Amino acid sequence: MNAFLLYLLKSTLLLAVFDAFFLLVMRRTEHFRFNRFVLLFGSAACLLLPLIPLHVAMPTVYSTWLEPVVVGSAETAQAAGAEGAAAAPAAISWQTLLLLIYAVGSLIILLFFARSYAGMFRQLRHAPGRKFDGYTLHLLSQESPSFSWMRHIVLSRRDFERYPAILTHELAHVRAGHSCDLLFASLLSVFQWFNPLVWICRSELKLLHEYEADDFVLNQGIDATQYQLLLVKKAVGEKRFLLANGFNHAQLKNRITLMQITYKAAWKKLSLLLLLPLLGGTMLLLAECTSQESILPADQTVVEETLPAPETKSPSAGQNPVPFSLLETKPRFQDGDVGQFSHWVNENLKYPQEAVKDSLQGRVTLQFTIEKDGSVTDVHVVRGCAPVLDEEAVRVVSQSPKWTPGLIKGEPVRVTYNFPVVFQLSKKK
Repeated sequence: MNAFLLYLLKSTLLLAVFDAFFLLVMRRTEHFRFNRFVLLFGSAACLLLPLIPLHVAMPTVYSTWLEPVVVGSAETAQAAGAEGAAAAPAAISWQTLLLLIYAVGSLIILLFFARSYAGMFRQLRHAPGRKFDGYTLHLLSQESPSFSWMRHIVLSRRDFERYPAILTHELAHVRAGHSCDLLFASLLSVFQWFNPLVWICRSELKLLHEYEADDFVLNQGIDATQYQLLLVKKAVGEKRFLLANGFNHAQLKNRITLMQITYKAAWKKLSLLLLLPLLGGTMLLLAECTSQESILPADQTVVEETLPAPETKSPSAGQNPVPFSLLETKPRFQDGDVGQFSHWVNENLKYPQEAVKDSLQGRVTLQFTIEKDGSVTDVHVVRGCAPVLDEEAVRVVSQSPKWTPGLIKGEPVRVTYNFPVVFQLSKKK
């Protein structure tokens, strides 16, 4: 759960930086196909970059500003009486609530697009199709705005006979594969339905499709003035399917204006280089911090692997840590990651009544070692806040069930964790 929310947060921030840059800089250039590929591949990169593990030895926005899981509250502690309270019901319920809201929003948007697609599919199924070289043409007897989807083109018979430029325009969409672009953009909108910049860039992508198709039509020798008059004539009409490319498209003024541009400065493409430090800086801000002095969220624990030592030597005795990248297989807790261990701690930790009475709260940073057999040993406080809270944190972690040990070259090794536990009293209303 926590891992997905963290990925969603990172991808949202990267997409926000990329989309804002594109809308402020790239959309001012007249290289339509180049801009289209930048928008598509840039969006895909923002989805993949958060999957790359990145660790730096300094405090970051991720390690400093992302609040750790709250493991207790005054209300729950008082309600539980002498037995104490469950460690973090509020934090878990908030995460569950966020995921529920996200899932409902994604489902609504998915159904919205599915309805549009179903209507388009019915239109294609009911209209007779005639196959040509590379596409299928569907002619409608009634007046209807034209559109294209994949290798299908839908036109009214009247437009087909009187305006061949419309068929050329839709054919440009088919040959360029614009429908695949829109399908990707629609799926991205389902995933990032709460991000307004994603929706704006989706509209910008459709506009780039129209620019590219207009450019193709004019290159076929069709008179620009007559074609512009046809655009104006067809500008008023009902909206068609959201997943299709249509001849009647918004931003008609921009389309006509860009048709009159004959020179496109190639140097404007170099403005894309400005994006690299922006995305790189964002990745660094969201990187995990490997410094023991950093502030860490409770469900994102820094792992430090130590070299195997003789059995006669204490697991925690002065062993030199090796780079995190050398740990081929991370330890697993109950078939889950470190977040699963955080949930287990939250379920078993009790807020001490003495701490509730004295309004004690704070962060306790523990360190413990996972042995080669998966047992947890050498649990001690690295940085405490109050003796009673320190003891409770040590008590719970010391009772941890066995882990699946970490591996290097297929061999189990000792792995030392720094694990923060946050005790926080909620304010009474």
